[in-house]
Amino acid sequence: MNPEIKAALRGKLLAMADDDLLLGHRNSEWTGHAPILEEDIAFANIALDEIGHAKLWYEILADLEGEDRETYPDRLVFHRLTSAWRSAQITELDKGDFAFTIVRQYLCDTAELARLEGLRTSSYTPVAEVANKIIAEEHYHHRHTRAWVRRLGLGTEESHERMERALHNLWPFTAQLFAPVPDEALLVEAGIVPDPQAVKEAWEGPVRAWLAECNLPAPEGLPPVNIGREIHTEHLVTLLGEMQSVARLVPEGVW
Repeated sequence: MNPEIKAALRGKLLAMADDDLLLGHRNSEWTGHAPILEEDIAFANIALDEIGHAKLWYEILADLEGEDRETYPDRLVFHRLTSAWRSAQITELDKGDFAFTIVRQYLCDTAELARLEGLRTSSYTPVAEVANKIIAEEHYHHRHTRAWVRRLGLGTEESHERMERALHNLWPFTAQLFAPVPDEALLVEAGIVPDPQAVKEAWEGPVRAWLAECNLPAPEGLPPVNIGREIHTEHLVTLLGEMQSVARLVPEGVW
């Protein structure tokens, strides 16, 4: 693998891992606070899945960098500065109410499924293996949140209003999910990752159709992608301050 492709792959792996990690963290915040017991359990499981997926991407990155698989993911998660994260802003936002969480997870699940379908045939074997390993769990997440979108979108007047508000607030952040990392075109050419434009198209059609069926028509078009993944929200600063606090206090700790 030449240095240019390796650098691009490093950026892509970090972006995918960071997105999964932060989604998992936000979902974990519903533990003990979900509207019904079944959802308390469901979102705890989804959170564990997302964090587990992040760990798998971080481990591929560790191998790529010649780092230790056991310690490198923890270093990346607990000791990286905010400026070094490559998460999409939609994953950083506060958990909001349950409607906000459902809409965000549905939009991100559908995007991830579209991406994983392309990654399953990656020419880079470790990426293909992980994609094939985790896609079944992502199908479960997608079915779960898709059902809740329908249930709340076609539910009471209040549930519909909350879903509509969540969709309106989240939609402007969706375009960044498909923004290419630097030199991603090299990865596409090498068959390592799918074309991000093709992933966006595979995402947008089903999302618009399902939202319309749930009486939640999506806004027209997607906003232009004018920010890179190095630009973060204030929510990430707060999240990392909490998540990294213990590890930074006891940097020599073994977990």
